[in-house]
Amino acid sequence: MITPIKKPELLAPGGNLEKMKIALHYGADAVYISGTQFGLRAYAGNFTEAQLEEGIEYAHALGKKVYVTVNIFTRDNDYEYLPAYIQKLKKMNADAVIVSDPGLVYMIRNRVPDMEIHLSTQANTTNSYAAQFWADLGVKRIILARELTGSEIKEMINRVKGVDFEIFVHGAMCVSYSGRCLLINYLANRDSNRGECTQPCRWKYFLMEEKRPGEYIPVEEGEKGTYIFNSKDLCLIEQIPEIIQMGVASLKIEGRMKSAHYVGTVVSAYRLAIDSYCKDPSGYRFDSLWTEMLKKVSHRPYHTGFFYGKDQGSQIYAQSTYVKEYDFIGMTEEYITEKKLLRIEQRNKFQIGDEIEIHQPDGKLIHLTVTEMYNEEMESIRNAPHPQMTVYIPMDRPVQKGSLIRRKPEA
Repeated sequence: MITPIKKPELLAPGGNLEKMKIALHYGADAVYISGTQFGLRAYAGNFTEAQLEEGIEYAHALGKKVYVTVNIFTRDNDYEYLPAYIQKLKKMNADAVIVSDPGLVYMIRNRVPDMEIHLSTQANTTNSYAAQFWADLGVKRIILARELTGSEIKEMINRVKGVDFEIFVHGAMCVSYSGRCLLINYLANRDSNRGECTQPCRWKYFLMEEKRPGEYIPVEEGEKGTYIFNSKDLCLIEQIPEIIQMGVASLKIEGRMKSAHYVGTVVSAYRLAIDSYCKDPSGYRFDSLWTEMLKKVSHRPYHTGFFYGKDQGSQIYAQSTYVKEYDFIGMTEEYITEKKLLRIEQRNKFQIGDEIEIHQPDGKLIHLTVTEMYNEEMESIRNAPHPQMTVYIPMDRPVQKGSLIRRKPEA
C-alpha cells in the first residue's frame, strides 16, 4: 500500500499577462513572473507595475499564487532601488520573490522581513548543507540546481527540514551550471546574469587553428559545423509518480520566453498527469496522450536531463532547430449558442479545408475540418491571412473560452 501523498504545486511561466492567464486557466497552481527590472528574462514581455498588480489580483481571485523573479546577480547600485521595489511587491501581495543573490536575501530579511523568499536555481544548491544554510537564513523554498539526480534530490528532501523544494520538470536546459553562463558576455557584450541571455549555446560553432586564420574546421565530421553546446529539452512527465513520492513541493515548467500555445499545452499535460496519479496512486497508468500533447508544441528533442545521472545523449550536435509538428493558429473567444458559431482570434493563417485541433483548458480535444469561415462582418471567406483578425466557424457544440487551436503545418 502506498503512503498517502501530498499533491505538489504545478508552477508555470508567465512571460506576460496573457500567458500568465493562460497558464492559470490550463491548470497551473502558481505562476512565476517578472517586473521590467531585476529579472533574468529581460526580453520576455514582462510586467509593468500596473500589470503586476492586475496579475496578482487575477491569480488570487482564482485561489492561485504569484512569485516574482528578482534573480539577477546584483551590484551595489541596484540597492538604491531594490528595497523600495521589494516593498512594492509586498504591498501588491506577491506571494514570494525568487532571488539568487545572498546580499538580496540579507536585505529582504532586514528590510522586508515578512516577504517570503524562494531561492533561485541560479544559487546552485547541490547539497543538503547548503540547503540547511539557506533554510536557517529564512528562505522558505529552494529551487534546486538542475544538475542533481533524482536520488540526490530525494536524499536532500529527507535530510533538510523547515524548507520546501522545487525542481524543474520541463523546458530548455542550460549549457552552463544552473544558468551561470558568460558566453553572451564575451560574444555580444550582454550580461546573461542580469537578464540578457540570447542563447549563444544554440549557435553553430567551428574550430579554428591559431596559425590558420579564416580556416574553419568542423568539430565533427560534416560540412555544417556542430552545435557543441546545444542541449535537448528536459521532460520528466513520465517520472511524475517518482517525483511526487520524493516529496517535492513544486514542479516547475521553464519557458517565460515561450508562446501562449506552449504554456497552455505543457501545463495541461502535466496537470493531467499529476491529478491522475494523486487521485489513484495504486491504479495509476501513464497515458501516452500526455506525451503526444507535449510533442505538439515547438521543442527540441526531449530528454530526462540529469535525473538518472550524466548521459551523453543529452546534447544535440547536428542542428539547433526546433521540432514543430503543429502550427498555433488561434484562440477561442466565445461560443455563440443560438447561432452555433465559434468566434476565434486568429494568430496564424488557416483556411477552408484545414484539419484543426482545439485544445480546451480542461485538456479535452476536439478535431474537425474547417468547411466554412466568416469575417467580422459575417461575410464568407476562404482563409484568414491577417494576424489577430476575428474569424467565425460553425461549431455544433460548445467550446471553452481560451481554447488553443492548432493544425499540422503545410507540407
